[in-house]
Amino acid sequence: MSEMDYYEVLEVSRDCTGAELKKAYRKLALKYHPDRNPDDKEAEEKFKIINEAYQVLSDDEKRAIYDRYGKEGLQGQGMGGGFGGNASMDDIMDIFNSMFGGMGGMGGGFGRSRRDPSQKYAMDFEIELPLKFNEAVFGCEKKIDITYKTYCRDCDGTGAKEGKLSTCDYCGGQGQIMMRQGFMTFTQECPKCHGVGKKIEEKCPSCQGKGYETKEETVTIKIPAGVDSGNRLRAQGYGNEAKDGRRGDLYLTFFVEEDEHFVRNGSDIYIEVPVFFTQAILGETISIPTLKGELDLELKPGTKDREQFVFEGEGIPDVHSGRKGRLIAQVKMILPKKINDEQRDLLEKLQESYGVESRPHKSTFESAFERIKGWFK
Repeated sequence: MSEMDYYEVLEVSRDCTGAELKKAYRKLALKYHPDRNPDDKEAEEKFKIINEAYQVLSDDEKRAIYDRYGKEGLQGQGMGGGFGGNASMDDIMDIFNSMFGGMGGMGGGFGRSRRDPSQKYAMDFEIELPLKFNEAVFGCEKKIDITYKTYCRDCDGTGAKEGKLSTCDYCGGQGQIMMRQGFMTFTQECPKCHGVGKKIEEKCPSCQGKGYETKEETVTIKIPAGVDSGNRLRAQGYGNEAKDGRRGDLYLTFFVEEDEHFVRNGSDIYIEVPVFFTQAILGETISIPTLKGELDLELKPGTKDREQFVFEGEGIPDVHSGRKGRLIAQVKMILPKKINDEQRDLLEKLQESYGVESRPHKSTFESAFERIKGWFK
């Protein structure tokens, strides 16, 4: 990859704008960042060359030299791996914010990674938790089997055999790399050794170089009423374990199963009410199910197909405010699939009793027929 054209590295055309260049850089830097690809040498090398390419192409002077003379023309121009040159502070921080964006309460993302530089795993982790419809609506307590990480005792969490490490060749053992923006210079944690300044020469046989082992645990989590698919809940103290015994947080992302009769839309629920055509014509009071039991639905004479009846406060409680939504009952007109001779006679007599009203198509299309005849005279 190191011999590739810088434009090919960033997957842009040679006449790309600065904005296009920056967008491509951010996308690729996020994709191949070492934090997202632990122990992946190929991703690490790609990350280096991506930053090297952006360092050159984001600088107008260096880009002009590169376009004319190639990489050879840049020798002595301060080339180097890692974040550097004109890789702006905004670009770098966008990447890290995208990976460790802030969160608070229900529905957010992960908090910023909380670990010391020598720790090889994040303190927090996430699992998907399926819930039945009623469990999500009313809330519940769930016993959950989780697997969390704790540091390997044999290598003291280093991932190296007997804990023996050598100097990191990416940052020269400093644990940090330099970033320059104009005349300003900033330091950033080394993405390869995560600030430790050391690297593994021989992997720990107990953890295979991971630096951690796993443990299983059954925990009980209280689920608040009103959660929905995609909501997240933070369970404090049920995450991975650090060397000092502290536990991170477990984040639960919910997947709520559908119900046979109720259809959810936020805090509102819909229910389809099958109504025979004679019930709709004559009117009738019928019982329908609700989340709390049942209630009466009054069908007035002449009720229409798909007509809706709204019941305030009969829906699902909002997970934040507790305010309940609505129950919307929608009529589904049911017509007879077959009739016997007696029923046919009765229906024909009923139809005749309505006279002209029973054949609305005649009055509707009478003028249309006359116009169409005139087209062919």
